[in-house]
Amino acid sequence: QVRLVESGGGLAQPGGSLTLSCAASGSVFGGNTMAWYRQAPGKLRELIASIQSGGATNYVDSVLGRFTIYRDNVKNIGYLQMNSLKPEDTAVYYCNINQWYGDVHYWGQGTQVTVSA
Repeated sequence: QVRLVESGGGLAQPGGSLTLSCAASGSVFGGNTMAWYRQAPGKLRELIASIQSGGATNYVDSVLGRFTIYRDNVKNIGYLQMNSLKPEDTAVYYCNINQWYGDVHYWGQGTQVTVSA
């Protein structure tokens, strides 16, 4: 069983930065994709960034150029560096790992990010 624990959320001012971390414990079998989702109040959860175990990344347009996803496969930690934060980035951010073998998804508990002056 894989357990994901996010950290690093909090309050930031517009234009500020935060870095989220996702620590994974347990074993993921084979190739996988680590991703960050977010869910704002009253909205659906959306995929905003992903990184494959080989390093390929993908971003939704709204965060492209501002957010950077990266991972440390030795320490089993994923990160989301968020720069130039905007009030519309306010949401609960969730870490996800999709194990390709068996298409198994693991989720963290979420961490709140609030961007406000």
